[in-house]
Amino acid sequence: MELAFLLILLAVLLAIGVPVAFALGASSLATFLLMDITTIVALQRMAAGMNVFVLMAIPFFVFAGDLMARTGIADRLVKVAEGAFGRARGGLGQVDVGASMMFGAVSGSAIASVSAMGSTLMPMMREKGYDADYAVNVTITAAILGILIPPSHNMIIYAAASPVSVSVGDLFLAGIIPGLLAGFALMFVAWRVAVKRNYPKGEFPGWSAFLRAFIGALPGLMTALIIVFGILLGVFTPTESSAVAVIYTILVGIFVYRTLGFRTFMEAASGAVKTTAMVMLIIGAAGMFGWLFALLEGPSALAAALTSFSDSPVVVLLLILLMLLVLGAFMDMAPLIIITTPILLPVAMDAGVDPVQFGIVMLLNLGIGLVSPPVGSVLFVGCAVGKARPEDVVRTIWPFYSALIVVMLMITFIPELTLWLPGLF
Repeated sequence: MELAFLLILLAVLLAIGVPVAFALGASSLATFLLMDITTIVALQRMAAGMNVFVLMAIPFFVFAGDLMARTGIADRLVKVAEGAFGRARGGLGQVDVGASMMFGAVSGSAIASVSAMGSTLMPMMREKGYDADYAVNVTITAAILGILIPPSHNMIIYAAASPVSVSVGDLFLAGIIPGLLAGFALMFVAWRVAVKRNYPKGEFPGWSAFLRAFIGALPGLMTALIIVFGILLGVFTPTESSAVAVIYTILVGIFVYRTLGFRTFMEAASGAVKTTAMVMLIIGAAGMFGWLFALLEGPSALAAALTSFSDSPVVVLLLILLMLLVLGAFMDMAPLIIITTPILLPVAMDAGVDPVQFGIVMLLNLGIGLVSPPVGSVLFVGCAVGKARPEDVVRTIWPFYSALIVVMLMITFIPELTLWLPGLF
């Protein structure tokens, strides 16, 4: 009865619009009172959820991503992508995806990517005669690539939430090939839609201009290489790498690009503090909820429900994917990672899925939720930046959505796509 009370109350609170952190906390606290458990335990579990050393990387990576978005790195990456991909039909769509792949490698944030790429490329697309829905669809789906291509603070949250030990370095490596696959799939769809709508071709600026643009963007792109190889070579831990990313970005912004002033620095710091506060509140509330859910044997009940449909690992995995897609359309990524990882990872492991592989599958799945109505945050940010109506965007997003679904199924049922690089190192 207590488990049903917990889940029903959470669903009701979310349905009436209560913020996720408060819905998790209120439903958990009410269940504690129902079970006559002292509320001190609730506070202890909430503090324990946040008191995880690896989570210290989150504010640093958020801060670094915000600094990169404000110091002109996005504009330089657009120039590189324009030279590399802009000659095809609908070339600006290719540029958008290519630039998002590179920006994802230095920011790790879907929201930062859609804001930076959208403000730069959407006006360019409108000037060239592209439809608003196309510009938004390309930008928001390409923004998901920042979740997969390292470094990604969502990978750190998954590693912290996992009931088994998962290496953040392995997760960083595992996301590279799926991120590239998703990027190329989106490029293909963007080209097909552009051909169908007869969008103009782009022009190659020449090798000298492309080389200058690449050299200009190289200091920013080096961030991802420093972080990934620093972790792999044992120079620093994932948490330390996040601090290195901040210091490096500050140095590049001040001495190389000369675009980082005191005001910009304070704006980025303020944004990072606000974002971190929201994320950590959700993590704490989700830690309390997850402990109570485990106490009431919710994970075993859910596992039994999933396996009752079929003994086939394929069917079980498809049910997990479907469940995450539905949940991702209604809740944000961070709380879902924290809540569902301890529940679904053991079921996926029983079906033969490696924890590292499952982490990448989950991130892509929940990333799709970020561009799905009714709650998708990236979808609505993209619509606001691109001045497009959400209903018009959703009506034509399906080719892009389908490409991401295909890649998700590939990395679910072809383990080598995620595990080959970690195994190599």
